[in-house]
Parts: sequence; structure tokens; C-alpha cells
Amino acid sequence: MSRTLGRVLAVTAVTTMITGCATAEEWSVWKSNTAHFASGDHMTFSARNRDGAPRVSRADVDLARAQNWWGRAITVDQSQILGN
Repeated sequence: MSRTLGRVLAVTAVTTMITGCATAEEWSVWKSNTAHFASGDHMTFSARNRDGAPRVSRADVDLARAQNWWGRAITVDQSQILGN
């Protein structure tokens, strides 16, 4: 009996952790794309902008448009976009 209860609790904990990490909108975005990132450039940009103030260059903006990046948008004022 305690073994079954332990398994049920473990499955419940794992399910809660997995589903609690993303909103319904985020799951929708993930399901509509076949990969986590659109490209290596997208992955590099996302890794670079995990914490703190976003660092966005004109090249990043151009790549995002050309490669059709998805996910949560990082918005910055036009004056904050770096040269390159």
C-alpha cells in the first residue's frame, strides 16, 4: 500500500513540476513549433538575454525578422537598440 502511495505521489509531483513551468500561451507556442529555437542565432540571443536588461542589436532585430523567431518578445525602446 505504501509503495503505491509513493508512486502516486511521485507521479503527481513530476506532473505538477512539468505543467507548472509554462502558461497555456507558452505551451501553445511550443506546440506550434518543431524546435525550441528557430536557429542557432535565436538560441544565442535568448541565452545572452536571460537576466538583466536586454541587449539587442540591429543585427538581432534583422535576424529575428528573417528567421521568424518565436517565444516571449523582448521589447526595448528604439534608442536602446545597439549599433552592432
